[in-house]
Amino acid sequence: MTAAMQPLHATAVARHTPAGWRGVLIQGPSGVGKSDLALKLIGQGWRLIADDWTHVWASGGALYAAAPATITGKIEVRGLGIVAAPLWPLTRIMLAVACTHEAIERLPEAAAWTWDGISIPQLRLDPRPASAGQVVATALAAL
Repeated sequence: MTAAMQPLHATAVARHTPAGWRGVLIQGPSGVGKSDLALKLIGQGWRLIADDWTHVWASGGALYAAAPATITGKIEVRGLGIVAAPLWPLTRIMLAVACTHEAIERLPEAAAWTWDGISIPQLRLDPRPASAGQVVATALAAL
């Protein structure tokens, strides 16, 4: 199995846009709040692609994501356990979100994340504030 076919330690969610279903890849170390940010977005009408482990691949100059079969439609809710979530099976990934608990610059330089030769914009974000989901939605809408 090539590196591009191995699941990434990341969560992915998607929403329907005028251009079709578009998603974000939420990355960061264990415990940083990837699943919690995904839950915030799901509460705003987004759909889960994959929680904690995500297959990401390049095709036709774009990146796509899907869940490994063993975790499809499931998300970890800290303090509750593994639960079912509204699912969308596959999406084009348009934005990478790098979760951190470090201070975020107010006006950061543009950043990118590259996988299998394809680069997409990257947003550094502290997922803990209540506004984090809206920040992600705003960033995706601006693309």
